[in-house]
Amino acid sequence: MERTGGDNDHHHRARRHRPDVPRGAVPASDGILLVDKPQGLTSHDVVGATRRLAATRKVGHAGTLDPMATGLLLLGVGRATRFLTYLVGADKTYAATIRLGLETTTEDAEGEVTAAHGCRIDDLSGDRLQKALAGLTGQIQQVPSAVSAIKVDGVRAYKRVRDGQDVELEARPVAIHELRLTGEPRQAGVNLAGAAAGGVATGAETDGAGGEVQVVDLDVVVSCSSGTYVRALARDLGQSLGCGAHLTALRRTGVGPFDVGQASTLIELSEQVETDAVTPDPRGAATVPLEEVARRCFERLALTEPEACGLRHGQPLDAAVLERAEAPEGRLGEVASKGISRQRVVAGFAPDGRLVALLRHQGSRARPVLVLDPA
Repeated sequence: MERTGGDNDHHHRARRHRPDVPRGAVPASDGILLVDKPQGLTSHDVVGATRRLAATRKVGHAGTLDPMATGLLLLGVGRATRFLTYLVGADKTYAATIRLGLETTTEDAEGEVTAAHGCRIDDLSGDRLQKALAGLTGQIQQVPSAVSAIKVDGVRAYKRVRDGQDVELEARPVAIHELRLTGEPRQAGVNLAGAAAGGVATGAETDGAGGEVQVVDLDVVVSCSSGTYVRALARDLGQSLGCGAHLTALRRTGVGPFDVGQASTLIELSEQVETDAVTPDPRGAATVPLEEVARRCFERLALTEPEACGLRHGQPLDAAVLERAEAPEGRLGEVASKGISRQRVVAGFAPDGRLVALLRHQGSRARPVLVLDPA
C-alpha cells in the first residue's frame, strides 16, 4: 500500500482475477483519476483496468495499495503521469484495524501466524494503551516491514524473505501526525487448532480444547507522511504492549487534499465510460484537470504573459516572483518526488488560467521543473 500501506510480497503468490471493464470510446483527457480500489486487486490490476477505461497506455499511480487494502488511489492519465512525481510525497490518511495478541509473517492478515501471545481488554487497563499509541506518534524512526519492496543489494526484500533469507532493514524517519482509537477495543477469539503443531509459539492461555486464543481488535485512524508502513505501526504497537500484533484491515481515506469520498469505484467508472460512449460527442473517462489538481496541491503563482512565455521556453524567472504565490485551495502536506529533498513547489498559471509549469526556488532563480504547456 505504497509504503504507507505496504508493497509486500503476498500479492505475488497467486494470479488474481483482473477486472473486466469496457474500453473508452476516446482517450481520456490529461488529468488525475481518483479510484476507490476494492479488496483483492493489486494496484497494478487497477492501473491495467484504467488503461482500458481511459483508452490509453499512459497511466500511472502515485503510491500503491496492497491487495488486502481498499481505498484511494491517485492515477495520472496522459501528461498527468509526469505530474505524479510531485504527488507521491503527499501525506496519507488511513482507517485501520489492529489485532493485538497474534503476530504473522507479513505483519498483516494475509500472512501465517508465527506467535500467539493472546491479549485481553483487561491487559490494557489504565492509560497503558494510550501511552503505547502516543509513543508511536510524532517524528519516529520506523523499521520497514521485512516483506516490503525495498531493495537489499538489488533484490526486493520480500523476495529474499520468500527465499528463506533473514532480512534486516534500517530504520528510517517518518512522521505520524495522528494515531488514535476510533472506537472501543473489542474482545475476540481466534481458533488456532493445530497451530502449535505447525510451529507457532502459542505462549498464551487458550480457551477450551479448540485452541481458541483471546485477542483484542482496535479500530484506529492513522495520518502519516509518505513512506510510512501502517502494518509496521501495528507490529510496533504489539511489541510495545508485549503481546504482538498485526494489521487485519486497511482503508486509505485520504491523499493530500483528496478524499476517498471523491473517488469512483471501477464499476462506477465503467458505467460512466459506457454512458459516455453512446453520446454524440464522447469525452472519455472523466478526469480531474491538471489545473484543478495544481490549485489544490500547490501554491499558485499568477504569471504575466511575458513570464508565461519565458517558462514555456524553459527559461527561469527571478526568484522574487515567488513572493506573489498564493496558498493552495487544498492541503497536500510536504510534496517530494522519490529521491529528491523536500522543497517548495509552486504552480505557475498564465493570464488565461492555463497551467504553464511547476517551479522551484534555485539560488536567485525560480526554475521550471515541469513545463506542462510548452511553446
